[in-house]
Amino acid sequence: MTMHPPLEVSARESGGIQFVEVHGRLTIGEPSELLNDFVQKMMQQGARKIIVNLNDIPQIDSSGISVLVKLSISLARQGGALHLVSGQGRVRDALTVTRLVEAIPTFETEEQAKTGF
Repeated sequence: MTMHPPLEVSARESGGIQFVEVHGRLTIGEPSELLNDFVQKMMQQGARKIIVNLNDIPQIDSSGISVLVKLSISLARQGGALHLVSGQGRVRDALTVTRLVEAIPTFETEEQAKTGF
């Protein structure tokens, strides 16, 4: 079994927007649960505009994609929005193939994602 470093999630706030940095594989089990719990706590504390930067993710699977969909729906129900940042590569390809880029606004850079609000 190959061991991968754990998923790391951090956040910073700027202009009423929460910027979430994700480092590591966003896959089934603990990594997906960690991101979900992290963003849910932000929402409980009042965050409504959240940008998740996926540029430091080498891999995403259906569980990771499912978490992003759930978070987006939850935010929308609370009058907020989720934006994603994902440059070209395997993760962007996965988001495109699953048509997630059509459901959740996805941008090349954080600046573009911020302007999208």
